[in-house]
Amino acid sequence: MRLGTFVLAAQFPGQGQAEPLHRAISTAEAAEAAGLDAVWLAEHHFVPYGVCPSAVTLAALLLGRTRRLSVGTAVSVLPTAHPVALGEQAALLHLASGGRFTLGVGRGGPWIDLEVFGAGRAAYDSGFPESLDLLLRWLREPAVAGNGPRYAFREVAVVPRADELEEPRGPEVVVACTSPGTVRLAAQRCLPMLLGMHCGDDDKAAMVALWRRSALEAGHPPEAVAAAGHVSAGVAQIADTRADAAEALRKAMPGWLQRGLSAHRTVDGGPRTMRDPLGYTDLLCALHPVGPPRLCADRLAATAARTGITRFALLVEGSGDLDTTLQNVARLGADVLPELA
Repeated sequence: MRLGTFVLAAQFPGQGQAEPLHRAISTAEAAEAAGLDAVWLAEHHFVPYGVCPSAVTLAALLLGRTRRLSVGTAVSVLPTAHPVALGEQAALLHLASGGRFTLGVGRGGPWIDLEVFGAGRAAYDSGFPESLDLLLRWLREPAVAGNGPRYAFREVAVVPRADELEEPRGPEVVVACTSPGTVRLAAQRCLPMLLGMHCGDDDKAAMVALWRRSALEAGHPPEAVAAAGHVSAGVAQIADTRADAAEALRKAMPGWLQRGLSAHRTVDGGPRTMRDPLGYTDLLCALHPVGPPRLCADRLAATAARTGITRFALLVEGSGDLDTTLQNVARLGADVLPELA
């Protein structure tokens, strides 16, 4: 079982924008001290839901602040980034950190980000496969030319080469999947999935099964399919009782969710639906390890047994408070990890 923290750098009501970034850095340092496996960094633009606009930039800082921890993006939004630029950054972090960097990518949403960065709606609707394939080629080949409808350029040398390390040869690439189409896209390339914290075990098990079938149908070797290290995102709040853990989240998360999610604006100005913040908080408490250590360990073990996933990215900052977050990380390492051994 590999436990990591999922860091959104969430701006809770009453906080400035430096505070969540400081909390993100402190959380990563605490995760390494607690013996956790990884920290996963979210990327958002123009909303207080998360104030980190560049997951790779924050990853670079955290790789320099830590010595053992794996640092991954969850995710870098590919439609608003040039795949070659992102590939160069990923290769740099992979080589400079000795292989501790993981590149998580996703399609993002139909947000105004597409307008601001000049990507356009087509980059979201249909451009993700082209961007992903160009990114993968950049991470695996010595020279690359762009030959797609969005990216067309003459062949250029790949510098630095991400595959120069003997082990691992190039950074791991993980794809955020929320729909069957993206599951199949990841499977056809035998790329592991990052599955969201809004999904229950049954939904995640179904997505893993679809991924496995699709990967085998694409001709990938059974051993490679079996070895895929999918990642399950969730929430973790450790306390002596389940009521205390849930109360810590119910006090803070609804206000953050209400303010953060309502700030998203669609690129075409169209209407959008939003989850009920309190109902969503209660759903997350029901789905994920929220409560005393033994309950949390059992919850993680049950997810692993149902889905086959043994890598977790757990949101630990749901209280919105730095000291409580650091205590939460410490208990995850000291009290929950031993229960999983």
